[in-house]
Amino acid sequence: MKITLTQNKKVKPDFSKLGFGKYFTDHMLMMTYSDGAWNEPEIVPYAPVPMDPCTNVLHYGQGIFEGMKAYKTPEGKITMFRAYDNLRRLNKSADRLCMPNVDIELVMDGLKQLLVIDQDWIPTAPGTALYIRPFMIANDKALGVHAAHNYIFFIILSPVGSYYAHGLQPTKILVEEEMVRAPLGGTGECKCMGNYAASLFAGEMANKKGYDQVLWLDGKEHKYVEEVGAMNIFFVIDGVVITPALVGSILHGVTRRSVIEVLQKDGYKVEERRISTDEIVKAHKDVRLNEVFGSGTAAVISPVGVLNFRGEDLIVNNNEMGPIYRHAYERITSIQNGTAADEFGWVVHVN
Repeated sequence: MKITLTQNKKVKPDFSKLGFGKYFTDHMLMMTYSDGAWNEPEIVPYAPVPMDPCTNVLHYGQGIFEGMKAYKTPEGKITMFRAYDNLRRLNKSADRLCMPNVDIELVMDGLKQLLVIDQDWIPTAPGTALYIRPFMIANDKALGVHAAHNYIFFIILSPVGSYYAHGLQPTKILVEEEMVRAPLGGTGECKCMGNYAASLFAGEMANKKGYDQVLWLDGKEHKYVEEVGAMNIFFVIDGVVITPALVGSILHGVTRRSVIEVLQKDGYKVEERRISTDEIVKAHKDVRLNEVFGSGTAAVISPVGVLNFRGEDLIVNNNEMGPIYRHAYERITSIQNGTAADEFGWVVHVN
C-alpha cells in the first residue's frame, strides 16, 4: 500500500471541546474503481478532492457511507468496535445502489494502518472516540440516470465528543406523522446519502420547535414506529424492552444489535416487533412506559426524556436516565473503551 505522509501536520483541537464531526486528522485512505476492479488503496494527506461539475454523484446521489469508532484502551492499545459488521453493511448498501463491493480484509488492513499513523488524534476522555467515516461515491463524468462505472472509496477520521450538544442528558423527540423517512421497498435499510437528505426538512422543523430529533413512522399507515433520525429506538413497557422489527425500511443498526445482545445475555426480556404510537401513548397514560432510549454509532446510547405526539409532550421517567438505559450504556461503553472484557468478540485490535 502506498503511503504518503503529510509535511504539514495540523494543530490539534482542544479535546475537551470536540463536538461532533468538526475536526479531521492529517491523513485519509483513498481507493479508486475503474475497468471493473478496485485499484490499490493508498493513504494520503487529508485534502479537498477536486470534482468535475458533471460528476454523477453530485446529480443523482449514488453514494453510501458508514460510521464506526476507534478507541485507546487504558494500556494505550488501539481498538475498533464491531468494524467488520460496519464494512459488511457497507457492502449491502453497495448492492442496493448498484455499486461495487469492497474487499473487507483489504480495507481493514488499510484502515488499521491509517489509525496507527494518526493515533495521536484518538481522544481518551470518557465519552470521546475517533469517529471513522468510510464512504463511496460514483465518479463518472457524465449526466444520465444510470449506475456509474467509476467510483472512489474514502476513509476519513474525526475526533469526536458527544453527538448531542447537551451530552448524555435526555433528548427531546418529536413524532412525525406526515412526512416519512423511507417506504417499504425503498432504501431505508441502507446508509445511502439520499435517506439523510430527505430527513433534513422534518429535522429542521423539529429543531425550531425545541426538539433534538424526529421519530419516524412507517410510510403506509403512519402509526408504526421505525427509527429516529440518527438512532434506532427502544421502549421499555412494563419492564420489557421493545424495539421495532427490521422490516426493510429501518437501518440494521450495529449498536442496536449490540444493545439487544447485551440485554438478552444479562437477563432482560427484549422483543423485536412492530409498535404503534397508540400503544406508546396508552402505556404512557397508564404509567407503564418506563423508559425510552436510542442507539447508534454516533450517539452510542442516548436516553429520551420527552416524546412530543400531536402537540403534547409525553414526559418519560421524569425526564431522567432509566436503569435499563444505564445498564446498556455502561456495559457497551466499557467494552468499547477497554475497561471491561469483550465477552462477545466485538473488539477489533489494531496494534
